[in-house]
Amino acid sequence: MSIKGEVIKLIQDLPEDVTMEDILYKLHVRARIEEGLCELNEGKGIPHNEAMEQISKWLS
Repeated sequence: MSIKGEVIKLIQDLPEDVTMEDILYKLHVRARIEEGLCELNEGKGIPHNEAMEQISKWLS
């Protein structure tokens, strides 16, 4: 499916009383997820245990 088709489906699946902010938020989240998946496919991710160590440091 094309990007345009995916966006149309995403919007069609939203409730009728959706706001413009809701639509923009959904599109933003979807774009960031796609960006992350592309980075993982390119080998740019970090192992789970390393990510958990970084999060632990942030929360300390």
